[in-house]
Amino acid sequence: MAENRVTETDSVLTYKVKRGGEISDYVKLDKLPRFDLLTDQVNDLISKHTWYELYGVDWLIIAFGVLGAFMGLSLMSSDSYFKFVTGVILYGYCHSVFSTKGGHSAAHGAVVNSVRWNKFWAIFFVEFIGSFSEELANEIHIKSHHPHTNIIGYGDSSTWKAPFVPAYMYMFVTPLIVPVITPLVAIAGLFGRWKHLLRFLLVASAGLAINFLLLMNISKFSLWGAIVMTFVSRATLSIPYIHVNIFQHIGLAMYSPKSRPKKIYQMSTGVLNLSRNYVLDYCFGHGIISCHVEHHLFPRLSDNMCLKIKPLVSHFLKHHGLPYYESDYIRRMIYFVKQYNDLMVKAPPITHFVGIQ
Repeated sequence: MAENRVTETDSVLTYKVKRGGEISDYVKLDKLPRFDLLTDQVNDLISKHTWYELYGVDWLIIAFGVLGAFMGLSLMSSDSYFKFVTGVILYGYCHSVFSTKGGHSAAHGAVVNSVRWNKFWAIFFVEFIGSFSEELANEIHIKSHHPHTNIIGYGDSSTWKAPFVPAYMYMFVTPLIVPVITPLVAIAGLFGRWKHLLRFLLVASAGLAINFLLLMNISKFSLWGAIVMTFVSRATLSIPYIHVNIFQHIGLAMYSPKSRPKKIYQMSTGVLNLSRNYVLDYCFGHGIISCHVEHHLFPRLSDNMCLKIKPLVSHFLKHHGLPYYESDYIRRMIYFVKQYNDLMVKAPPITHFVGIQ
């Protein structure tokens, strides 16, 4: 039997009809708010902020990451088990500050105003520190995921699905091998593009070599010990890294390429913010955690500016009757464990966007 639900607001009239696992959204296009109205409000807010607020705050966090990394290296040389474990965790945390927060922002052109310097920092954070290809990151994330967010087969986060792996293994065990397979995935993805592959091999190898030298000279590991501890420390946050990549899109509206909605409707219905998390917000960035909706609407803004525009975006979407999804990390994790088969194994239901003139 068909399940019908009608939702009416002051600005958007939406009929959601579910039949056979598929959903149709009938939306009055003339009631949808214009994206340029929100853009004008955001640009006006941005114009009132200084360079420090636009970029400096995030560079300060990265600077603290450098300090924290050397503290972690020093602590790992201690005979104290507690200090050693603290050092491993701190070193891994700071690695995420560079590779995830820094790499993600630089890939979007959000660490400085210059296009060339953003390219440089993207290569530095993604390849030299993160051991992944900046070229592939740009193709997968910038050119595919963002313009095609939650469009089946294009930007639907399917990269992170492994339906052959049981729920608890996928959620809490297999992410631990991500640091090991990351450079291998990059090599496989670049195979045949020899110029990009050569650059990646040179830059990533140099980054790993310096990382090994730091662990050998400051933390007093042998070469093999340095290699092992590099990947152990990088696995520190690999579980939440995989989690946030699926929590904020999968389970929300998924559209077919033939019935994709307007951008503001696509992002408001297909993106979710996690609650402020003072562990993950600073190593992954606000744009990945608590301001993911804002980031998808304005991907070239720095993490700090995504946080600044959050109240404005939230008010705009809610005022116009559009969803503004938020949930906390633990609630989302429990939901995915319980609904793993429906969310990660079966094909997601398709939402058909039907615009009514």
